[in-house]
Amino acid sequence: MTGRTGVPEAAGAIDVLVLGGAGVDTIVYVPELPLPYADSYGIDSGILTRAGQTGDFVALGLDALGLRTHHLDLVGDDPEGDLVRALHRERGIGLTALPAPAGTKRAVNLVGPDGRRLSLYDTSRAHPGDRFPEDTLRALAGASRHVHVTITQPCAQALPVLVESGVPLSTDLHDWDGENPYHEPFALAADVVFLSAAALCDPERTLRRIAERGRAEVVVATAGAEGAYLLADGEPTRIPAVAPPGPVVDSNGAGDAFAAAFLYGRLAGEPPPRCARYGAVAGAHACTVPATRAEPMGRDALLARTAATV
Repeated sequence: MTGRTGVPEAAGAIDVLVLGGAGVDTIVYVPELPLPYADSYGIDSGILTRAGQTGDFVALGLDALGLRTHHLDLVGDDPEGDLVRALHRERGIGLTALPAPAGTKRAVNLVGPDGRRLSLYDTSRAHPGDRFPEDTLRALAGASRHVHVTITQPCAQALPVLVESGVPLSTDLHDWDGENPYHEPFALAADVVFLSAAALCDPERTLRRIAERGRAEVVVATAGAEGAYLLADGEPTRIPAVAPPGPVVDSNGAGDAFAAAFLYGRLAGEPPPRCARYGAVAGAHACTVPATRAEPMGRDALLARTAATV
């Protein structure tokens, strides 16, 4: 059933609603990171602007795994917004694109030869007064089995409505240092919390703090080649890394792939360690795909690869 907001309203019509994180990246492969100062560099591999930020990549990953996915965000009436709309249209992923007065989110990603990246985010593309209309938010949340909330503006203001709706929530804090207050509302509102261990001195301590202060049942900190730290129902577990199936060329999207595969397992009723294993497999796959392409791992490949790595 479709309601007056133009979005599905039947309970369970959407497996995962992805909130926020729609945008456009410009990818530049540089000879090294950090990049030494020079007047200019020649980029033989080319410079590509394509649709796809964290919300887009989570949505693509969920869709590739067979989950009914819908994406909600503010998107500008600009060339970047046209790229975002085209990506969802071509992949057959539902998109509710609300007007973004400041334009579509943009970033420049510098990628080194080892796959590491440096992201430059255009923070001018958000206004303090930006909001998701409550009727649209409630309709989509009510139609969803799960909502994945990105940390882009204005998702923080949507958290009280989502919590009130009773729908299970997840979020990705990315490279949170455990202290920045911007991330705390997301960390404390979500049932499943993902983050990177890159900026954490004591990952297990941070995971416990999130679980003790918020409502998280599961907290996962990814640690690249060192695997991941998992805290589920108060029990810590180390998840071993999975060897990538090919050369590592780009770490862009690895965390988004991990989150999508983990949520696939969770919605299928798998225990948290198994979900994290799915995440490790999908994240390793993502590191072998250049950021200039969107090639998320499919369900059959995920299950086969996971079985082969046990």
